[in-house]
Amino acid sequence: MSNRSLTLIIIPGVLVCSALLIIPLLLLFVDTIPEIDSPFSLYQAFLNKTFHQKILFRTIKVALITTIICIILAYPSAIFIALKGKRFKSLFIVIAVFPLLLSPVVRSFAWMVIIGKNGFVNDLLLWLSIIEKPIQILYTEFAVIIGLTYLFLPLMILPLVGVMENIEVDLLDSAKSLGASNQGVFFQIILPLSSSGLLVGSVLVFTGSLTAYTTPRLLGGDQAMTLSTLIYQNAMTLFEWDTASVIAIIMILITYLVMKIIGVLANRMNPDS
Repeated sequence: MSNRSLTLIIIPGVLVCSALLIIPLLLLFVDTIPEIDSPFSLYQAFLNKTFHQKILFRTIKVALITTIICIILAYPSAIFIALKGKRFKSLFIVIAVFPLLLSPVVRSFAWMVIIGKNGFVNDLLLWLSIIEKPIQILYTEFAVIIGLTYLFLPLMILPLVGVMENIEVDLLDSAKSLGASNQGVFFQIILPLSSSGLLVGSVLVFTGSLTAYTTPRLLGGDQAMTLSTLIYQNAMTLFEWDTASVIAIIMILITYLVMKIIGVLANRMNPDS
């Protein structure tokens, strides 16, 4: 097949996909411009409200903390899985992705049972005499972070496993034989060589945490509201579609900025990639 024929086959698909992706975003952006003279008046009105500022900063904070926790937990898990044989590697990968196979409602409800006032965590702390009365864990930012970490940890593990499989074990052994410590091997070899997987995983986890709805709604409630739940409230309850569109555009911009920042950090860790 010639290059021209291949191009003719690909172009229609590219145009359709581009239209389906770009046109809805353009229409969404147009909805946020009520007047040509003051195109950003809706954004200013949204950001000037203290209530909206708190939700915006809470959403970013929760997404960043979730991403950092997933990075910390995913690296040792990914190294462990990558060093296993093919048979056990498949088993551990299935275990790692198991949370993704469950319904978000089921996952969140399970955590509600575990961290509720009459849940397992409070019962254990009371039994150990660490606390005198049940503490409020559910409907807090901490509860949302727990749920999002459980949900998106597989999205950090899988990209890291993929890149770590290409790291030669002999390279690690050679570094150790030359006197490098385990910390030195990790920071000077494993971390730079796995930066591409770290970039992909971080983008997936941050974006997922930023835009997740079910988990923040069930575990955070109205007390720990995020931008995604605020969109639903404005669109489906208050019928303020303009405000909902503004929130959506802000979330898209935040995601783009974080992707650029993570990309810069990844290039600094591995400038030769």
